[in-house]
Amino acid sequence: MLIFLELAKDLLHPTPDEEKRRHKKKRLVQCPNSYFMDVKCPGCYKITTVFSHAQTVVLCVGCSTVLCQPTGGKARLTEGTGKTNKQTSMHREEMVLPVFNESPIVFTLL
Repeated sequence: MLIFLELAKDLLHPTPDEEKRRHKKKRLVQCPNSYFMDVKCPGCYKITTVFSHAQTVVLCVGCSTVLCQPTGGKARLTEGTGKTNKQTSMHREEMVLPVFNESPIVFTLL
């Protein structure tokens, strides 16, 4: 006898954990896994913008300290560096529809 524990699954309202584990093209709203981040150097406190999946070693402009090292996927930050993610227009899900003789209408997807 087969027992089905979860018969009904809400496909329109997945949990945030399920969305995070899905492939970037199979999510409800397609968005990349990569992002830009501001990294603060622990030595001279200068801020450098670094790509999250950087494929080369990123050095500080001021003191030439190594800020991050490449791995197979995301870049590994060195210890002591502070990081904040940058909000770009790619991460905002907005759609602008032009309307003739009026101002454009902006829809924000939640």
